[in-house]
Amino acid sequence: MGNLMLPDADWRHRAGLDRLVEVLGDVRFVGGCVRDTLLQIPVSDIDIATPLPPEDVLDLLGSAGIRAVPTGLAHGTITAVIESGPVEVTTLRRDVSTDGRHATVAFTDDWRADAARRDFTMNALYADPRTGEMFDYFGGRADLDARHVRFIGDPLQRIAEDHLRILRFFRFLARFGDQPDAEGLAACAARANDLMALSRERIADELLKLLVAKDAVRVVDLMVDRGIFQPVLPEIEQSGVERLGQLSRHEASAGIETDAVRRLAALLPADAQTAETIGARLKLSKAQRKRLVVAAGALADLPKAMAYRIGTEGAVDMLLLAGRPADARLVSDWPLPRLPIGGGALVARGLSKGPDVARLLRQIEDRWIAEDFPDAARVEQLADSLVAQALSNA
Repeated sequence: MGNLMLPDADWRHRAGLDRLVEVLGDVRFVGGCVRDTLLQIPVSDIDIATPLPPEDVLDLLGSAGIRAVPTGLAHGTITAVIESGPVEVTTLRRDVSTDGRHATVAFTDDWRADAARRDFTMNALYADPRTGEMFDYFGGRADLDARHVRFIGDPLQRIAEDHLRILRFFRFLARFGDQPDAEGLAACAARANDLMALSRERIADELLKLLVAKDAVRVVDLMVDRGIFQPVLPEIEQSGVERLGQLSRHEASAGIETDAVRRLAALLPADAQTAETIGARLKLSKAQRKRLVVAAGALADLPKAMAYRIGTEGAVDMLLLAGRPADARLVSDWPLPRLPIGGGALVARGLSKGPDVARLLRQIEDRWIAEDFPDAARVEQLADSLVAQALSNA
């Protein structure tokens, strides 16, 4: 292990990180920051592991004047807030008991025991912050080089410890993988019913992350083929995978960034009631549920009119799902206009205050939209004409 070295990277020079390492002493970088550095992709979160008990970590940070937030004290996690942002510091752990949703842990000073309780080999890589020396207890570097997502130890045991690892296996496969680990894939398929024990929020969180991964279409196809969704989202079928593939191509054609909720809409049947039901089942936010319902509707207007009436986001979703990437690109770059006239201008033309003003404003707006949003001068002409007509009919 000693000849493996972590390459230098910008994140290793973030303000305050060297001092944090100095204050804590016996620490190693672990997990995603090591993995992503080896893959030469940007690192967002920094995680540090230490054999120090959480109380000692709090004392050391406090004595050094570094703000410490006990974000997960029972599990040994403390967030150190340094100049460049938060860093999670977690005491080495081993599992005492698990039920597939929660784990009871004991703290340890055994680095290998800590590595053994992690999910995949590529996430169990450690590095000395000072020297860059890496520690790889389960062949994670070789798996990472081979784009091989592999459970540590027995996949069935890892899944029994935390059922969410089924979805994480596929998310990591979509993000980092090439070919799935046969043993891990078989275990995920065999234990797919375990997903029913998870909160729908946790399922939604993993699924939405998976859907924007670079290889999402291929992996979702594999998941449908192996019956992974059947226990919790039986509405996702092969036809949805085909729609997802089409959407992916349309997003690329339009140059529009992938979006998890839009991709979920593609996976689901184009039915507003089904969209609402699944949005509620997954405990999505009101805004996300509304997007699913809107995306399930049929196109009824020209692109700009759609964007004006339902919002740019909803219009882009519907146009991409309908296979109109050029129109989606058009409205995504189009600044939504405001109707350049108000009720006061109609009253000034002689219309009495009341419901007639709102009714006439809607007529002007409808004409303005139908004429592709002409300028203020044209709207003034429309107002003159419609007010005169209304007054003559009074």
